[in-house]
Amino acid sequence: MAVTRLERKGRRNVSKAKRAKQVIKSLNSKPVIKNVDVEAIKKEFSKKTSKK
Repeated sequence: MAVTRLERKGRRNVSKAKRAKQVIKSLNSKPVIKNVDVEAIKKEFSKKTSKK
């Protein structure tokens, strides 16, 4: 008795697993933290408020 493989179901399972992996990867990814000069930003805001 020969065993037949369900090829369509196999492809579906692979694609589901691939999609799940991508979702998990995107949820775990963190944005790159850039060095921000807080004092320069504060000065910029104070300039904007003083002009008005």
